[in-house]
Parts: sequence; structure tokens; C-alpha cells
Amino acid sequence: MKHCPPLLLAGALWLSAGPAARAQQAPSPYTTRFAVEAPLTAGLLGLSGTGLLLVQHKRTATDADLAALDPANIPAIDRFSAGRFSPRAQLISDGFCYGTLALVPALLAFQPNVHGRYGQVAGLYLETMSSTAALFTLTVGTVYRYRPYLYGPEGGELRHGPVATDSFFGGHTAHTATATFFAAQVFHDFNPGSKAEPYVWGVAAAAPAVVAYFRIRAGKHFLTDNLVGYAVGATVGVVVPRLHRNDTVFDPANVPPQRFTDSAVGVGVGAAVGLVALHFYKKLHGTGISMVPVQGLNLNGYAYGGIRLTRAL
Repeated sequence: MKHCPPLLLAGALWLSAGPAARAQQAPSPYTTRFAVEAPLTAGLLGLSGTGLLLVQHKRTATDADLAALDPANIPAIDRFSAGRFSPRAQLISDGFCYGTLALVPALLAFQPNVHGRYGQVAGLYLETMSSTAALFTLTVGTVYRYRPYLYGPEGGELRHGPVATDSFFGGHTAHTATATFFAAQVFHDFNPGSKAEPYVWGVAAAAPAVVAYFRIRAGKHFLTDNLVGYAVGATVGVVVPRLHRNDTVFDPANVPPQRFTDSAVGVGVGAAVGLVALHFYKKLHGTGISMVPVQGLNLNGYAYGGIRLTRAL
């Protein structure tokens, strides 16, 4: 795995619809009104803040509560991750997640057909991410589920505090899926019928799967937490832009319909690639080779991200 999913997404989004698309910009596929979207986004951000307040006021687990935790009480599908704890895996999941959230709007800015419509797309991106943030914070603020690492002896100070019971659902996975599926949907809406669509959807599916894997290795979430987070994020990332579609632009007589077969194939391929990448990572683990995310700005001021492989001598 030489490059992180956000960089793969960059390559997929750069597969444009062709010279004709560059020569003349098509009308925006979305209808938005500032008087509607701005207060709606502000309200969603307010709900997110409310959720964060609920998290801060959750009851913290006592030593007696933690001592009573028994992996046998965990559903069988989640039991394998009980007791896992890895700060390194958490760091990698943070790099993938936050890198994706930052790179998606940057990549869309360079997508040819989005030129001149970027303010509208950026506003939709903020509204979409705010929707997921509201759903996530309100859920973790009211649902108590102990994180997997609490079933083992590690964690130190992390074993106490309100976030220790924030396992459900997977926020990193949900936000990553929202960002990548939003990018894939926007790519389709601005480039209907593009042959690049399966690749874009494939990368969109792979990125949050990788994040979910490392969240499990870190002991932050169970498998079901991530499955729910993936489903929530992917749904929000697709539904919000589709709700804003311009019916005139998306007249079935003038625009090719969305090829859900190609999208499904892309998602399947993306998931397979993600599994292969994770297998490669597991092969590296324990060989003395270290793999860490790298992010920053180059001399020209452009953001970059990727993976650095090092080996101890």
C-alpha cells in the first residue's frame, strides 16, 4: 500500500468526462438557496454542539464497572476485538480520516466540471458533513457502549471519562464514508455517464473500510459500531446531494441515468482492494517495517498526503 485512500481518490476524480466537458461547462446539477441552506447547516451544527455537551455530561465508568466487564456478554460478532488496544493504529486511523475530510473538498475544486460551482458544492459538503456530525454526536451522547479496549488491562487514563462509553457508533468511519460517498455522488452528478464512475465509487468504498479496520485494531470500536457508522455515512453522503438535484438538468431524456450496476461493481472492487491492502499491512506488521501516514504542504503550498515506509536497522 504505497498511497493512502485519499490519494487514490485524487486519481479517480481526475479521470474526467472528456475534452467536451472541459470546453463548455454544463449547468449545475443542484438547486440550492442560501436562505435555506445556511440556517439548515447552522441548525445541524447546533445539534452537533448539543450532542457534544451530552457527551461531556455522560456518567463515567467506575473501577467497579470496569472490573465487571465480561467479554462473554459481547455479541459473538464483536467478541474478537475485546481487549484490543493500539495507539499506533489509532494514529493511522486519524491520519486516514482527517486526511480524507480535508482532501475531498480540495480534490473537488480541481474537478473540471465543478469549476465555477465550487461555492455551491462546498456549501453542500458542509451541510452533508454537518448532518453526519449531528447524527453521530447525538447518538454517542445518549447511548452507552464501552469501547473494546476497556475489556483489557490497557488504556491508562483513557479508561475513565465520558469518551470511554462512546463506542456506538463509529464516528471516524461514518465521517470518512460521508466524505468519500459525497465526492463520488458529486462526481457522478457533474459527469453523468462517465467511464471513470466505477473507479470513483470503488475508492469511495475502500477508504472508510480501511479506517474501520484501524479503528478496530486500535480498540476504539467493535465491528458492528463500524458497520453502522459506514452505513450512516454512506447514506448521508449520497442522499444529501441527491435531495438537491436540479430536476431540469437531470431530465431523463437528456441525461444518462445513474449506472447503479457500475457503481455496485466499483464498490465491490474497492472493498476487495481495501482487503488486499489490509492483508499487505498485516504482512508488514512484525517485520520491523513501520508504516505511518504523512501529511503536509509542499514548497508550492499544495497539500499532500501518503504513506511512509521505514525499517529499523
